[in-house]
Amino acid sequence: MERPTNRRRFLAAAVAGTTAGLAGCSVQPPIDEDAATSDPTQAATELPDTVDLETLATGLEMPVSIAFTPDADRRYIAQRRGRILVHESAETRDEPLLDLSEAVMTGGERGLLGIALHPEFSEDRRLFVRYSAEPRSGTPSDYSHTFVLAEFQVSEDGRRAEPASERAVLEIPQPRERHNAGDLAFGPNGHLYVPVGDSAAAPDLAWQGPGTGGYAQDVTENLLGSVLRIDVDDRAEGEGYSVPVDNPLVGREGLDEHYAWGFRNPWRLSFDGSDLYVADVGKDHFEEVNLVERGGNYGWNVKEGTHCFQVDDCPDETPENVRGGEPLLDPIVEYSHSGGSVSGVTVIGGYVYRGSTLSELDGVYVFGDLQPEGRLFAATRPENDDGLWPINTIEVAGGEESLQQILSFGRDTGGELYVLRYDGGGLFRVVPAS
Repeated sequence: MERPTNRRRFLAAAVAGTTAGLAGCSVQPPIDEDAATSDPTQAATELPDTVDLETLATGLEMPVSIAFTPDADRRYIAQRRGRILVHESAETRDEPLLDLSEAVMTGGERGLLGIALHPEFSEDRRLFVRYSAEPRSGTPSDYSHTFVLAEFQVSEDGRRAEPASERAVLEIPQPRERHNAGDLAFGPNGHLYVPVGDSAAAPDLAWQGPGTGGYAQDVTENLLGSVLRIDVDDRAEGEGYSVPVDNPLVGREGLDEHYAWGFRNPWRLSFDGSDLYVADVGKDHFEEVNLVERGGNYGWNVKEGTHCFQVDDCPDETPENVRGGEPLLDPIVEYSHSGGSVSGVTVIGGYVYRGSTLSELDGVYVFGDLQPEGRLFAATRPENDDGLWPINTIEVAGGEESLQQILSFGRDTGGELYVLRYDGGGLFRVVPAS
């Protein structure tokens, strides 16, 4: 298989096996090469120049998500086509934890896209799974599929989850097969955070004038282009969840599940303490990572990163009649698709490193790009905690041959970092270079 070489093909091989990618594409004006992006020259100098990737598993088919059990040396690896594998004792078991191949709809960017373990997994054995399904009841006939968030019970030995144990938590009609996001993460408050892409559809305008909003700015009619926050432990009557009472739109105009909005395709997210990092895949010019706050509006499709989207001049806040003129918040990390020492095609969100084997990375947000060219990215919080964070690149031993395409990252209970790689279909642990 040849490696994708341009934006219109970049996920054709890596995730979907079709002509679609994590982010759509359109013709836009040339990039302003003088536009501000995260400045690597200001990054911390004590970071390692090179790291290595320790091979833990190979032969995986499009591994997109990983969960680490808290009570055993065991990992669950989700493959896009519907199988969740068990990796333990340095081996991948032949029998999967769960096989949803018959239920999962693929094509485009659809598939089994994310998994997460309940914070009390050692006691309650609850596994949460995110996948694309055939249109279900309530999904309009011209829509692509239904987004399904479901819960499964895992056996006491941690090696099997019965398909019959499935309990639907949340279902969202998806207009198109693209921009599905797909990740899941429990926050420190025990609530489940669910990123949802804008589905690459063309909705009615959320407002008129420069920068017209779109699905990601419409919090009253749909849950697209947002990060949702739900309580899966306190179920409302007839529902698979309840809404935390301090969600920002509770008691206001809008759908209560919203926690933050203004996203295009928030493919991966992660927590470090109470900090929520959301990597949002850009369109044609810029990639971004946001440090998300409750009720924050992150600008799409009025802005792409810190820049106007398809207009010469864009607002820094919504109109007064749209939630009182709320600000459009800038990302903490931004890089372009061309030029500069840091560039790429699709941001793959990572984690703040909290392990012990690479002490130089402690507190650093480590992430990557779908086409990493043998490198990882490291973003360091500036001392003034303001503006764009500087980025360093960290070479991977073996260069581009060792790391050609990244699909996802993981962090274990000890804070160590893992890479899920398409090339070679593998799981790798980030370790010091020898």
